Amino acid sequence: MEGLTPKQIVEKLDQYIIGQEKAKRAVAVALRNRLRRIQLPEEIRDEVAPKNILMIGPTGVGKTEIARRLAKLVNAPFIKVEATKYTEVGYVGRDVESMVRDLMAVGFNNVKKEMEESLRKESEPKVEERLLDLLLPGSGEDGAAKDDGGNKPVVSAETREKFRAMLRSGSLEEREVEVSVKKSRGAPSMGIIAGGSLDDIQSGMMDIQDMLSGKNVKKRFVSVREARKIISEEVLDSMIDADKVSDIARERVEQSGIIFIDEIDKIATKNESSGGQVSREGVQRDILPIVEGSKVNTKFGVVDTTHILFIAAGAFSLSAPSDLIPELQGRFPLRVELESLTKSDFRRILLEPKNALTKQYTALLETEGVKISFTDDAIERMSFLAEDVNAKSENIGARRLHTIMEKVLEDISFDADEHSGETITVDAGYVDEKLTGVVQDQDLSRYIL
Repeated sequence: MEGLTPKQIVEKLDQYIIGQEKAKRAVAVALRNRLRRIQLPEEIRDEVAPKNILMIGPTGVGKTEIARRLAKLVNAPFIKVEATKYTEVGYVGRDVESMVRDLMAVGFNNVKKEMEESLRKESEPKVEERLLDLLLPGSGEDGAAKDDGGNKPVVSAETREKFRAMLRSGSLEEREVEVSVKKSRGAPSMGIIAGGSLDDIQSGMMDIQDMLSGKNVKKRFVSVREARKIISEEVLDSMIDADKVSDIARERVEQSGIIFIDEIDKIATKNESSGGQVSREGVQRDILPIVEGSKVNTKFGVVDTTHILFIAAGAFSLSAPSDLIPELQGRFPLRVELESLTKSDFRRILLEPKNALTKQYTALLETEGVKISFTDDAIERMSFLAEDVNAKSENIGARRLHTIMEKVLEDISFDADEHSGETITVDAGYVDEKLTGVVQDQDLSRYIL
């Protein structure tokens, strides 16, 4: 994040997301404020709370995409969760504190990867020696290991050096060796101690049983190439101080962590109450202390959520932000409304982003030697149809383009092997040929498009 101004953040988001300038600006300012707060004097820093954001808009207009791109853009712990997967305390399912435990796990893994990269050069000699031990079981690092009887070197130092040269040249990459592989699923779940969900507790108990029974280690025959990866991970693990990683990760999570809560409108409740709505209100009340700031037990230590930035999003098609409990509304002071996509937006989505659909399909079919050329009137026609179908049936935003593109190119994709070396032009006539019948039949378009 250092060096990225709000304007530059928006420019980077513009490479993938069309429109929605208000949402991009709000997110960019919120991210920049994280850096500004960290640079404040300590006595002021703790008083500056993050300004959480609530993004409101129909499905398919870019809410989740903004979050996904932020994850790649910012060098900070980030997770995206769905509000609907959590249950009120006392019900079977995931408790809301698990989102903080998940964020802490992401932060731990990020810091661990950074440390591994910094130590990778230093670990290479140790990995090489262990590979030579596997290739030459009778020798040690000095080539002077003894046989079972006792005195003679089984493999000479000269032979070991020859194998070392072969190993470095890559000529032994496909040779198979036997390695011991840990079937570790990570440390036992904190859910056993910290009151996690039933799944967390069961997973943790299985991990402990495996460790006690020795079932978490097994021998496998793998290529030297694969063995190098396995041994490298083990060597790096032994070189890294897990406590230090936890401390750094916890500091990052507390000071610059971001949690994106999607589908928050699905837990909003109307005034009238029923069993399901009471449960949804319970989830809101459970989320509230985490957003306000509380201490959550994780297997990496206690995490304070006071300065974690929360971005919530929802379509609010069947409910309104005012249907959330007042306390939770107050914890999301920044409201941003995302706009429905128009024909011109669809046109830009098809052409401008780095991952534009037309570029994706062109690249996919080029792998089989088929070149696809989209004419301007074809782009215009598909953009019009996306807007038209969204207006006449459910508005699913840019996702409608995925359906239209797939339907238009279905036959070409199916018979691609028969068209290798050809250039196929997709124009408005071709689009109409594939879609007009479906679009005109209202009932049919509801299912197919």
